[in-house]
This record gives sequence, C-alpha cells and structure tokens, in this order.
Amino acid sequence: MKYNFKEIEKKWQQSWEAEKVFQSLEDDRKPKFYCLEMFPYPSGRIHMGHVRNYSIGDVVARQKRMRGFNVLHPMGWDALGMPAENAAIKHGLHPKDWTLKNIEFMKAQLKKLGFSYDWTRELATCMPEYYKWNQYIFIKMFEKDLAYKKKAEVNWCPSCKTVLANEQVIVSKCWRCDSLVESKELDQWFLKIVDYADELLQSHDQLQNWPTKVLLMQKNWIGKSEGAGFSFEVEGTGLRIEIFTTRLDTIFGSTFVALSVQHPLVKELIQDHPDSDGVEAFIREIERERKAGRELTEKKGFFTGKYAINPFNGERIPIWLANFVLIEYGTGAIMSVPAHDERDFEFARKYNIPVRRVIVEEKNKSYPNEVDEVFVAKGYLINSGPYDGLSSDESIEKMGKFLTDNRLGELKTMFRIRDWGISRQRFWGTPIPILYCEKCGVVPESIENLPVKLPEDVEFTVEGGLLLKHSKSFLNGSCPTCGGPAQRETDTMDTFFDSSWYYFRYAGASDQEPFKPESIRYWLPVDFYVGGETHAILHLIYSRFFTYVFRDMGWTNIAEPFPHLLTQGMVTLGGSAMSKSRGNVVDPDHLVEKYGADTVRLFILFAAPPEKNLEWNEQGVEGVDRFLHRIWNLFHRNQELFSREREFGIADPASQELYTRLQQTIKKVTEDIEVRFHLNTAIAAMMEFFNELSSAHEILKSKNPGLLKHCFEELLKLLSPFTPHFCDELWEKTGHQSFLANQSWPEVNLKFVSEEWVNIMIQINGKIREKIKANLDEDEARIKEMALNSEKVMQYTQGKEMVKIIYVKNKMLSIVVK
Repeated sequence: MKYNFKEIEKKWQQSWEAEKVFQSLEDDRKPKFYCLEMFPYPSGRIHMGHVRNYSIGDVVARQKRMRGFNVLHPMGWDALGMPAENAAIKHGLHPKDWTLKNIEFMKAQLKKLGFSYDWTRELATCMPEYYKWNQYIFIKMFEKDLAYKKKAEVNWCPSCKTVLANEQVIVSKCWRCDSLVESKELDQWFLKIVDYADELLQSHDQLQNWPTKVLLMQKNWIGKSEGAGFSFEVEGTGLRIEIFTTRLDTIFGSTFVALSVQHPLVKELIQDHPDSDGVEAFIREIERERKAGRELTEKKGFFTGKYAINPFNGERIPIWLANFVLIEYGTGAIMSVPAHDERDFEFARKYNIPVRRVIVEEKNKSYPNEVDEVFVAKGYLINSGPYDGLSSDESIEKMGKFLTDNRLGELKTMFRIRDWGISRQRFWGTPIPILYCEKCGVVPESIENLPVKLPEDVEFTVEGGLLLKHSKSFLNGSCPTCGGPAQRETDTMDTFFDSSWYYFRYAGASDQEPFKPESIRYWLPVDFYVGGETHAILHLIYSRFFTYVFRDMGWTNIAEPFPHLLTQGMVTLGGSAMSKSRGNVVDPDHLVEKYGADTVRLFILFAAPPEKNLEWNEQGVEGVDRFLHRIWNLFHRNQELFSREREFGIADPASQELYTRLQQTIKKVTEDIEVRFHLNTAIAAMMEFFNELSSAHEILKSKNPGLLKHCFEELLKLLSPFTPHFCDELWEKTGHQSFLANQSWPEVNLKFVSEEWVNIMIQINGKIREKIKANLDEDEARIKEMALNSEKVMQYTQGKEMVKIIYVKNKMLSIVVK
C-alpha cells in the first residue's frame, strides 16, 4: 500500500484540531510543562530555520505530553516593526493589511507541518488588544519612575530613519539593515534597566540550564566594574571631567587625561583652540573611522590645549582627545596611566608624554625610573605620596575615604549597560501613551482611554519617519488631568518592548489586565525556551528585566522567566543565516509538497545536533524518506501480524536480544530528548533499532509475533514526537482508536539495560555460532538450557553427539560435538 502522505497528514491535522488534542487548560492534578519557541516576525513565509526551531520545541512538547505533563505550547506573532512599514511604503497599503495577510499564510504553513500548538492562545502584537497592555505597562513603569524622557546622544540609522538601542548596534552597523549608524541628539524615552543591572548579573547563578556562551555574552554586556568615581577640574574654566576608574591605586601615575571625541565637553574644550581647523579635522576623521566600523590598529590623539588638575596631588596634566576612548564605555573620559596600561603606554610613547611608575611587584625593592615594560597587575605603591608602601587594595580603600571625606567622589560600582532607549521614529509600533499639555506638562494617558490606537488616516510615503506627526486625528488629544488640548507623543515603542512579556500573555490573556495572576502562578516560568543566541543581549536581557519589574509590582512571584534555554544553531545557506533580506531563504513548502511534513521534520532534526549550525543541503532528505517508507512497508507486508492483540515472551535468545535492544533504545531516546537534547542521535538510535527489528521479524514472526508487535508499537511511540502524522496513521492501523499524543511514553525495563547483564558467546567446535544475554553470575545450568534451546545452536548440534560442554563464567560456553 502506498504511503500517501498528503491525505494522511491532512487527515490527522483535522482530527487533532477537531478533538482539541493540544488545547491547554489548567489542571492541578498534573505537573505542568510550558514549552515555548521564540515567536516569529510575520515576514511572509517561514524558512527552514523556522522549521528547525519549531520542530525542536514540538518534539519536546509532544514527548512531555506523553510523559503525563499538562503541556502549554502556544504560538503567536511578533508583528510590529520596520519590514511591514517599508512594505506599506513600497506597495501603497497599510502595514496592518500586509501583516495580517502574512500571518494568515504563515499560520497555514505551520499547521501543515503538524506542530502541536494551542492555537486558542494565538496572539499578534500589532493588534490593539495586545498593545493596549504595552501602554498599560509603560504607564505603570512611568508611575514607578522606571520610564523617563531626556535629551541624549543616540544611535541613528539613516536607512531605517529611527533610533536604535545600544544592543541593536552591531560593530557600528544597524542590526536590521547593516547601514552605518550615526550619532544624533534627540529627546528620547528610556527605561531604567540599569536599576536592575546587578540582579541581571547575580541571578545568572539561577540559570544553570543556559548555554555558557549566552551567559558570558550577557555578563560582558552588563559589564560590572568596581572602582571609583571622581572628577578632574579643567584648569581656568570651571569645567569638571567625570572619571571612573577600577585602578584608583594608580592615580599618582596619571600623566594625561584622554577623552572620546564624542564627549559632551569637547566643544567647550576646543572652542578657542589655536589650531581649530586641525582639531576639527581630527574629530571628523575619528568619526568616519568609527562609523565605518574599522578595527583600531593605531592610537591617534590631538592635544586640546587644556590641562586638568589631579585631585590627589594638584598636578597639572594635559587633556587629549584619543581614538581609543569610547563614549559608551564608562564616562567617555579616562585618567591615563602609561606605566600600568598598555594602551596608555603606546599613546604616551607616540606623543612624548611622561611615563611614571607608581605600582611595583615587590615591596622595599629598588626600581629604575625608566619604564620599558608595562606592569598591569596590582602590587605596592611608590611615588604616591602618603600612600607609598601600601598594597593596591589598602591604598584603594584609603584613597576612597579621601574622596568621600573631601566630597570629591566615592568608591562605586559602574555598569557598561545603559538605560534602554525605547523611542522609535516610525509608525508601525505601539504608540507611547503620553500627552504634552501646556498647563500640566508631561501626562500619561488615562487607563480607561487605552488603547491609544494607531490611526488609519496616514499616507505612507518613501520618506517614512515620523508619520504620526502628520495625522491630526492622532496628534491632537485632550489632557487627562485638566481636559485641555494636548498633543500626543509621536514616537512609538521599540518592538522589543512587545516581545519582553508575550509569554505572560500566552499563559493567561485577559480583557481586564495584562494577564491573569492565577494563570501565571500555574504556568510560569517557561520550562523550556528555544531560540537563537543572537537574542542574548536583546530579547533575553529585556525579558528578564520585565519579569523583575512585574515581580516588584506584585504581578508575579517568579524572577527568572526562562530557567532552561536551548539556543539552536542557525540554518545557513552559502555560509549565512537564512534571511529574507539576504535572499537566501529555502521555503519548506516545496519539500512538504514533495516528501511530506514528517519527512521534512525528521530530516531537519537528524541533519545536525540542535545547538550546531546546519548548512542546508537537500541531499539527505531522501535517506530519511526511505527510512519512513521502510517502516510503512514492513507494517503492510505484515499487517495481519501487527493488527491483532498478542501475548509475548522473551525466553529464547533471539527474543531476548531484540527485547534488550528495545529497552536500550527506549533509554537512549528518552535521555537524548530529556537530558542531552541530542535529537539527531535519538533518531539514529531508532533507525538502528528498526534495522534490528526488520532483521528479526523473519525469525520471530511465527515464533514470537507478540514481541514483534510490541516492539513495533513501542517504536511508533518513540518516533511519534518527530513524525506525528505518520505514527498516528500506523497506530490506528494496529487497531488503536486513541491518539499517540495521549498515550504513555514507553518505560524502560532497567533490568535489560543495566550492567548486571552480560553477553555469553556460544562456541561450537571452536567457532562462535551464537551470542546470548544473561544475568551476571547466572547459574551454569540456566546458561546451558538457554544455549541448547537456541535455534542457531540447534542447527549445529541436532542429531550429533555432545562430547563436551565447558562454561567460562560470564564469558563463554564451549560445546564440542561429533
């Protein structure tokens, strides 16, 4: 009988939906399991990268369901953002129309692949019923002083015509379109993520099931540093340069101060420079190099003509502009200590700036004044006035007290991470629910007026940008406080705001609040989260931040939303991750049309371990397809055998061997899914077992058909999370009426996989003819009985005289016949 995957897959997808097999309801009688893959942007079509991501999650969700868990496995759409707006401009339509059309198509693609989603929980972030709660959350953050507006130097993408968060700038380029990012000063809304920086870092201890690489990426981005904050006075100006240093013990060795060319004091420092053309040309050169993302190969500087006063000894030291000082690190200004910092040393040598040794390795040892080699470690102080002879740690403590006592500064902690700028100068995002009233100032919209909806009367033009400013129906509002005229904020929210809490909404959507607290208590945290490591310092940090905020508002009792994270490798083509913008997308539809969804799912999981990148190659699909056809054909050649209820035993060696291999396969597949997440080796184990089942069926179909049926059905259970339509069809054909999703996962019989079993070689007249599995230290009489009843042994002994039988314990039984 032909395997007609088109009819079979459609049949089971309709059956699952009709019977609501995957609909999730809270049930305190069962342990819960919340399985989630990062939701997609509805760009138009899914690609093989999506298929891989969702197939991993689906295997885990289906297997947990069979394990007896109450599984929540939802899906939705990260549906706001630039691509929809650009498409609207290009095609002259509203981005909502483009987005909803794409969602409809991609949802049909996902359904064709048979993923076990609870579609009753579907959400799209572009819908007012979702972004209403974005606005509610923002207002609550505003009320808690976690949201504020200020003028700031921001990252500006000239192509997208919008601001980017620091996390969205990758080597000076826009994370979305690869355009070179510029600096621009704008009024922007920020969220105080820095208030939670220490907890974001310290709570890594709770994330034992996260990839080490992701934790390291977050740790480096958060960038905690213990040090001192103080200022250098600029001689004769009244200006002060704020400094943060982790090596306050080296302050007496500071022979110059270096500033980023983007530092806000630069304009004042150079305004009366005798070589104004030269210094401005230098600034332009450094800015060009920064925007081009060039690697820093040479230290470059320009003397401002101004001097700073060291607060510890009153020394007058020059202020330089330097290309190796970055505005986004620390304060954008550093006290430079050439004797104890490699960069400073190289710069000082180039520009003939003095180098002074102030830290030495050994106490009470003489050192030359000339510094030929930089000493970067901590040690003991010299040339440091009243602090000479102290260790570095002792001096930092005493110097910190000096700063505090004289109100010059303090010992403090600084983070590299900056508050999250969420303002975006585009249309297709959540409107920020703020009004500007001449009488009342900055006022949040009243809760009862939410959502503040995106308007329909907007003309999408190639200019893009601040389209909301041109909508009178949107722009003109009423002040919630005094009722007078007010203008709405025309920036929209960063779309990462939308995705920072969607997993709460899945678990308990409500018309009255962002989510139902009782549902959150049941379902959260997410037990298994699947997504790319590219989100390490974007979505994964923001989501943790939001969860902390929700906890502090009393909305949830959890702190970490994703205790177990699997970062799947990318599916690449031509060495680059599949992306519509790169034009290297492989659409799964033609493969599903040619081979069926189950073959596509099985192949994408078999081709590589989940965490490794996979370079796309279609050649392996046929091998996986043959494997499913071999199972199909074996069943239909023996349909009568597999379709009847049968008892089975495992007394003879052939049965023992097959049953043992089944137990080993159950153990390996279970551990590969639950412990190692090596889905490719789980598939390989099932392929190996099927080969043994296929070989054994000719021997056992008349002798032990019940065991063959049992092994076949157990194999279907193991395989069903990977190829659910295929397995449900064969499960039905074996006489069962229920879905495999509702069956219990096979339990391993540890007696047959423990180390208490040994293989006994059966030798006849000097040649190995059989192998039997027996208990360790089994009785010799039992070994002889098992061997002599083996069909293979009987082929060589029947009708012959037994001359001698010798048993070597736990190893061999030797038989001599004539």
